Amino acid sequence: MQPVVSCSFPAEEIESVSLPVAWKSYRSPEGRKYYVNTNTKETTWEWPCMPAAIPKATGTHKDSANGHQSLGATGQVLDHPDVFLRKTSPSNQSPGSTSPARRQNKEKEIKETKITINCITFPVPMSMPEQQLLKPNEWSYCDYFWADKRDPQGATVSGFEVLLQKQLKGKQMQKEMADFIRERIKIEEEYAKNLSKLSQFPMAAQEEGTLGDAWAQLKKSLADEAEVHLKFSSKLQSEVEKPLLNFRGDNFKKDMKKYDHHIADLRKQLVSRYAAVEKARKALADRQKDLEVKTQQLEIKLSNKTEEDIKKARRKSTQAGDDLMRCVDLYNQAQSKWFEEMVTTSMELERLEVERVEMIQQHLSQYTTLRHETDMFNQSTLEPVDQLLQSVDPAKDREFWVKEHKTGELRPVDMDI
Repeated sequence: MQPVVSCSFPAEEIESVSLPVAWKSYRSPEGRKYYVNTNTKETTWEWPCMPAAIPKATGTHKDSANGHQSLGATGQVLDHPDVFLRKTSPSNQSPGSTSPARRQNKEKEIKETKITINCITFPVPMSMPEQQLLKPNEWSYCDYFWADKRDPQGATVSGFEVLLQKQLKGKQMQKEMADFIRERIKIEEEYAKNLSKLSQFPMAAQEEGTLGDAWAQLKKSLADEAEVHLKFSSKLQSEVEKPLLNFRGDNFKKDMKKYDHHIADLRKQLVSRYAAVEKARKALADRQKDLEVKTQQLEIKLSNKTEEDIKKARRKSTQAGDDLMRCVDLYNQAQSKWFEEMVTTSMELERLEVERVEMIQQHLSQYTTLRHETDMFNQSTLEPVDQLLQSVDPAKDREFWVKEHKTGELRPVDMDI
């Protein structure tokens, strides 16, 4: 254990002749000489030009009663009497009581491991092990849309907005498919009408004998075929077009807006909390700077007024540190709530997309079934459609889409002070 300079009596400054620039020499009440660098605040028992015999200090403090420096048990100069206790209990430590050198080192460490982008705190990829996916072995929405992106116009779009746009686009595609089937129905109805009309033409009606019977049967077959196509068009309307058109009606867009507003409100709260953190961080920096200035004034000239100013500045610095801790805690709470809602809602959107794709797959398969029943001669033209419909896979579709549109797979983490 290194010797500790007693705080019972004021230290005596002695001659500093031949010392390096910025260094001053003092003598402790026990008579032992030690050296202080007035620029870096380092303190050592040994001559500055030689290797230090004890750990060098990283901060300085003038005793409020006697106006001299006090060394902690580790050889480190304390900022004020209660700092040592705070430093030994990091979980209760207030930023306002941290020495400038230690604070700078801590800020540097935080900057190297975490980064805040658009008010969301992410880990720096190289600073930590790879995060485990929330849904391993799946291309799930909840793992790939945490970061924001830029749209073609340069506007910022959140990952959640990308997911919502996917839902609205799916609704539009569903409507366009229903419109397409409606056009197919019109063609069938027109074709059936023309076949029926043609079957009524009196051409060659006076043909006699067996040839006349064969001719009459040919015209009748047109009427039979017209009936088949009318039934086909009717089934297309009831079993394909209407289900596609009515699946998730007008309320779907309203539901999407509710999701949008809910997540947007949480994001706005996160932005507000982040602004409060930045404000509190600036206030702390100002208070610490003021404390350092007053401490330097005390080193130059002792006065009761200066010591009172230091006490007041120290209290304000500690209070600013406590305020920063509170703001960071509120920010982390807001980010945690946003994180939870993002996961829950994105999983729901994922379920809705699977439901939509499977519904369309089912009714398009019904279209091919009806078409086979209507005209077996055209079966060969529908076989490729059947094969592709059987290969429809919502998970594979999602994988391709996620790979193309994902905005970032790093999940947010708590901000540090």
